[in-house]
Amino acid sequence: MASHTISARTPGVFYRRPSPDAEPYVEDGATVAEGDTIGLIEVMKTYREVKTDTAGTVARWLVDNEDEVTIGQTLVELDT
Repeated sequence: MASHTISARTPGVFYRRPSPDAEPYVEDGATVAEGDTIGLIEVMKTYREVKTDTAGTVARWLVDNEDEVTIGQTLVELDT
């Protein structure tokens, strides 16, 4: 099985949940389709969705909820 990574396109704070009391967009081991939202990156109170660019299964998260991320930082690894 091949792997694929999804990286941050902007710097900011990464959120795996749409709100603090909500479930994560995607659980560990979940299957995702191309275009699925897997998280948000917040910059100065502006939230940008992080979407998958390929289908696969979440192999592992490389950042935690509320981690600060930089442009190009790998967020998640998918098995494709």
